Amino acid sequence: MFRPVADSNFVNGEHSVLRFWNARSVFQRLRAKNVGGPRWSFLDGPITANNPMGVHHAWGRTYKDVYQRFFAMTGHDQRFQNGFDCQGLWVEVEVEKQLGLGTKTAVHEFGIDRFVNECKRRVLRFAARQTEQSVRLGYWMDWDDPDQLRQLAEHLGDSAEVTLQTPSGRTVRGPAHQLVERLGNPEWGGSYFTFSTENNETIWAFFEKVFSAG
Repeated sequence: MFRPVADSNFVNGEHSVLRFWNARSVFQRLRAKNVGGPRWSFLDGPITANNPMGVHHAWGRTYKDVYQRFFAMTGHDQRFQNGFDCQGLWVEVEVEKQLGLGTKTAVHEFGIDRFVNECKRRVLRFAARQTEQSVRLGYWMDWDDPDQLRQLAEHLGDSAEVTLQTPSGRTVRGPAHQLVERLGNPEWGGSYFTFSTENNETIWAFFEKVFSAG
């Protein structure tokens, strides 16, 4: 039933498959084939973009990929949207170490606005790295261009205009901080980032409703 494996060079085999998918636009053709089919919504619990992926992350992402591929094979139309968690102590503590800020007072002296930008830069750089790792893993998603994420990180905090080619094919231009605020919106495609304006305003709107309800 099975042919003996004479050459177990798995790495070459994996790269060969990735080249095949890319050359034949296999993922794009799958999505086009399923457009208009029954919807199946998979909300990716976001990985924190704070360091390179570990083996435990790759394990979980493999399971996510299997579910989406199964429903793709049954003709379901899906959004294929990855998420990146951008907030919380994980990011802040690493940036404090990176900048040599040992206390909260030091963060205030450094400047809250500057500190927030450094946190966003770290997230964008590691989102780029994790995107590359996920693609290498064979994870099918509507990915942003990692080099463009790095470019946005480079220009956060300055007034230079950046040109961005979105995963949906649109070309947009503006200061990095304005583009970063809109990453992952439905018109642009690509991964959602929890530091986006839409995400933050949705959370505050929810708090307002809860407060108003007593």
